[in-house]
Amino acid sequence: MNDPKASRLPPRQQLVKADKWPLVGELPPSDWDRPWTLSIEGGCSAPRTWSLTELQQGFKIDQTLDIHCVTRWSKFDMKVTGVPLLRLMKEVRPNSDIKFASFVARSDRNHSTSLSLKDIQRIQPMVAWEVDGVPLTKEHGGPLRLITPGKYFYKSLKWLERIELLVQDRLGYWERESGYHNHADPWKEERYIASQLSKKEVSTLIQKLDITQQKLLGFDVQDRRLDGLKAQGSKLRDSNFRSASLIRADFRSANLSNANLAHADLTGAKFDDADLEGADFCGANLSDASFRNASLFGATFIDEQNQQAAKFSSENPLTSKQISMLTDEQQAYFRKRFHVSE
Repeated sequence: MNDPKASRLPPRQQLVKADKWPLVGELPPSDWDRPWTLSIEGGCSAPRTWSLTELQQGFKIDQTLDIHCVTRWSKFDMKVTGVPLLRLMKEVRPNSDIKFASFVARSDRNHSTSLSLKDIQRIQPMVAWEVDGVPLTKEHGGPLRLITPGKYFYKSLKWLERIELLVQDRLGYWERESGYHNHADPWKEERYIASQLSKKEVSTLIQKLDITQQKLLGFDVQDRRLDGLKAQGSKLRDSNFRSASLIRADFRSANLSNANLAHADLTGAKFDDADLEGADFCGANLSDASFRNASLFGATFIDEQNQQAAKFSSENPLTSKQISMLTDEQQAYFRKRFHVSE
């Protein structure tokens, strides 16, 4: 019998338990305790600012939805309470030429994202202040968070404070600085944009076996022999290293979130301080590899059929804290493999 939940899970996502909501992304703003308001401005004839109380005492709805994080975890049936964004936009009377909205957080880095008006009308986002009957904590983006159904969760901006209506799009922080895909459709796996380097430039880097500090999103070197690769500090999100030979490769402080490293030879590779969230290590040779202080939330080391397991030396390379970042199935594999107690 088919699992009805499987049809709700986008490609390469893992389901977390109902009582878990992982903390991912920005730290709360340093001035979080300052009184909170939400303003809509820009291309409209009646810009307005609401206090938190005005929003909460006005029209509100409950919506139950699934959320999907770009780091490959999903959470089903989250009950969200808030006000429909379209209702607030109607009150400010947008100009006829408006095509986009920029959402700006109260954050120390002016964190932001954007949506097209077509997407807003299609997915009907909410300005939310409560989840599962409990006020949003500041760690999860409270007191006000944008919730965007059907998009990767980086589009659900934390600490929402200002909305600007625009004629032309304005890329948000993650889209502009970190190469996140602007459309963010989890069913199409629109996680990251492609590398901006030419094929010739990439070929030169490969020949030198040195991509230190490079930004190579979606880098595809499947089956290549790259022993001794220097990749310290590189941005390699969503890259494909499947079945590559990467003996003694140096990935320290690199960002390899969602990278495919399945069946790669990573003997003696260094992943210290690396971002490995959502990375696939199934069937990889990880003998003598090091993972000190690496972030491993959502990473996989064995497939669902328990057939393609990563290979390790005799000693467990992960700390108990790192193992706790994994799904229950992945934790069970490590506990069985290295006799680790819960």
